Amino acid sequence: MSIIKIRKKLLNIESIYHEGGPPRTDPIRMGSIAVVIHNPYAGRYVEDLSELSQGAREMAKELVPELLAALGGAGQIQAYGKGAIVGLAGELEHGAIWHEAGGWPMRANLPSAKSIVPASKVVAAAGTRLPIPMHHVEACYVRSHFTSMDVGVIDGPRPDELLYALVMSTGSRVHERLGGLRADQISVGDGQR
Repeated sequence: MSIIKIRKKLLNIESIYHEGGPPRTDPIRMGSIAVVIHNPYAGRYVEDLSELSQGAREMAKELVPELLAALGGAGQIQAYGKGAIVGLAGELEHGAIWHEAGGWPMRANLPSAKSIVPASKVVAAAGTRLPIPMHHVEACYVRSHFTSMDVGVIDGPRPDELLYALVMSTGSRVHERLGGLRADQISVGDGQR
């Protein structure tokens, strides 16, 4: 029997046409997929977290294709990130499980992904909104793709729950114009530049 007990799954897609500047004809699309699951370690200290880590990775392998399909496929994705909200009876380390468990399945489905998957996590009450950072999938120093997507749900996570989320974007910030390394200038192939 799996350690993962999903209470709900949320899929959200935003189409961003402008932020006060000239409207785009084709919007930047940002998407998130999040699950609210039971935290089997809530209220107690457990030394070995590997069972939840493995279960979370298997769950992410199912979530990633669903998010990719909603955004038009892997070839459309330029930026990504991940995040976790731990209910108040849990500990931050239960959210840290999502670093590897959520990150590797995303990278495995994106052939050009070389950069790390940025993350944020917090222990908080139900209804908390978490800004999840994103950056370019090939090189984390591509400044145009530094952005975030807000994820949360009004009734979770409850004290004995976890919210794990993945976010992706089909482009940069809608009106990016601050310079720095451009996506078409990526050359080193080290996931940074």
